[in-house]
Amino acid sequence: MRQRPATFLGLAAALFLAVATVTLFGSLLAAQLDAPAGARTAPTGPGLTVIAAAFGEIAVLVAFFVVVNALGFAVRQQHRELALLRTIAATPRQVRRLVRRQVVAVVVLVAVPGSVAGAFAARRFLTELKHRDMASPAVRVPATPVPMLVATAAALVVGTAAAAVAARRISRIAPAAAMAASSTEQGRTGLMRVLVGAAALVGGGLLCRLAATRPPDEGDKAGQAALLASLVLLVAVALLGPLAARGVVAVLGAPVRAVAGRSGWLADANLRGYAHRLSAAVVPVALLVGLSGTMSIMTSTAEHALARAADPGLATVTSDTDTWLRQVELALLICFAAVSTVNTLVALTADRRREFALLTLVGATRRRLLSMLGIEAALTTAVGVVLGGLVAAAASSSFSVALTGSAVPCVPATTCGWIVVGAAALTVPGILGTGARAASGPATQRVGGQRG
Repeated sequence: MRQRPATFLGLAAALFLAVATVTLFGSLLAAQLDAPAGARTAPTGPGLTVIAAAFGEIAVLVAFFVVVNALGFAVRQQHRELALLRTIAATPRQVRRLVRRQVVAVVVLVAVPGSVAGAFAARRFLTELKHRDMASPAVRVPATPVPMLVATAAALVVGTAAAAVAARRISRIAPAAAMAASSTEQGRTGLMRVLVGAAALVGGGLLCRLAATRPPDEGDKAGQAALLASLVLLVAVALLGPLAARGVVAVLGAPVRAVAGRSGWLADANLRGYAHRLSAAVVPVALLVGLSGTMSIMTSTAEHALARAADPGLATVTSDTDTWLRQVELALLICFAAVSTVNTLVALTADRRREFALLTLVGATRRRLLSMLGIEAALTTAVGVVLGGLVAAAASSSFSVALTGSAVPCVPATTCGWIVVGAAALTVPGILGTGARAASGPATQRVGGQRG
């Protein structure tokens, strides 16, 4: 863990947010259960139970999606070290135990601060709900450790399960094969991964159909189904990422090579040659664009439908309180995606020191390296925006069908533009800044480091 602080800081940040999120919504449920019988009904709005369950469901799923992605990435970054342990007689069981202990250590490290942050957020959130008459003044967040314990237990269960899956490949193959695999880009995407990814793609499509078939007066249910569909489709993107990313780069790379010359050719070759690394970089960007785009387009579509429709039942979908709740949920989801994006891209780029050193030794200048990284960052952003945009289009279209009968949603162009700008602002400076630092120093010293 000391050898790769950036990787484990990213995992710690993801687990911190997961523990805080579960504590937040668990504390709201505890407040509802602990409240007097007469205070459990909210003056307006859906009530604490619905808010904690419906809105918390998506937030918690996204939080653990980020955790699983960060953990899988952290284990992949350690393939060389784990392979070296295999060559000196470490058994597969010992390797898996080591990975599990790392996860447990990180969970224990973030459990208390994450729980404190979640409890504080629950109190602030409850105060805002009271100001909007969405919770009774008599409701209080109880001083109970149950939400914290549940959040920590959930983080441990998800973390150790994900660790077992992530360590499965490196622990099952022979030591010599493990060492060889740690020194090269993994070739084909495994059949099981493709099958699970295809199943997630089908599941996302079924959820989109479920959202589209809801009647207009069940807009809230359609919205939840559409959001869940976007998350399942993003899981499919994560699993099928190497295939999808390589395909998009093949389309976008041709004009880049023609315009950017040698630097463009080098960036395109790097991205296509390291499809798994590209996928790891693209998934957080797609998560950011897919979730925030889906939420923004759904909110705009619902508001547009209410303005044009005569059905008063639609008022429950786009009331001021519901819009505020969606904005809070959107901010929370953007926070998860932004943390995942920055952590992954910084760790990926910092791990390429040896690659940059080799390019320097064969004649690449520092300017050429930074130009290559800038083009890679732009292409990575573009691929993530395309994949995330496709997810947002599918989910928001199904919501639009349920609400308006049309598959064309109301797209807030300015908001979507800012989402793309935000994705680029997180991606490009992160890659360039980390790359500039990784490319500094004598190349002869860096070339003996670890593979990127």
